[in-house]
Amino acid sequence: MTSNNFNRLRFIRSILWGMVVLAALLFGGAYIFQASDRKQMSSGAEGTGEAAIHSDFSLTDHQGNRVTEASFPGRWQLVFFGFTHCPDVCPTTLAYMADALDRMESEADRVAPIFITIDPVRDTPDVMAEYVEAFHPALIGLTGSKEDVAAAAEAFRVYYEKLDDDTAPDGYLMAHSGHLYLMAPDGRYLTVFREGDQPAEDMAIRILAIMNGSTI
Repeated sequence: MTSNNFNRLRFIRSILWGMVVLAALLFGGAYIFQASDRKQMSSGAEGTGEAAIHSDFSLTDHQGNRVTEASFPGRWQLVFFGFTHCPDVCPTTLAYMADALDRMESEADRVAPIFITIDPVRDTPDVMAEYVEAFHPALIGLTGSKEDVAAAAEAFRVYYEKLDDDTAPDGYLMAHSGHLYLMAPDGRYLTVFREGDQPAEDMAIRILAIMNGSTI
């Protein structure tokens, strides 16, 4: 990637972040995210242990293809659960993921960056396609039936909940956890990241170290 192209991508994402902050003020999405993370931790989802979290899903990608965790042989998976109507956490996290991928340069091809919706009623493959393409050309959007999404969330021990909100589009928002899961090519859980805990460059360096055999 040339310096000009990289700077252009960072400029575009800085605009997205500004829009996200405005949306957060309008919809209060940050509170919903924080509440959902507290609920996930209090429910013991974070303490279930490495063996309990694994990559296991059967969903439809944003191009209409049925995929499973085995559809990305030899690739590490960086997985985030969210929804396209999310007012703040999802766009900031996906922009953060995209920034990290760009910083990994050619090594990013070893990673399958995956965005799984927890709002499949609204997030059809066409909607997901338009959404993920706004963040990164390599980003893979996955959706499916409510049952399929619930099964995927269970495998990753991800909390989500529909919340009625008269001020939100269609009268509801989705509370959800906000972690990025790094999974090994064989589906094993390795670690989690969260936007804001470290710069995207540091996350990229950490992922590269893990992929190249350094101690986590």
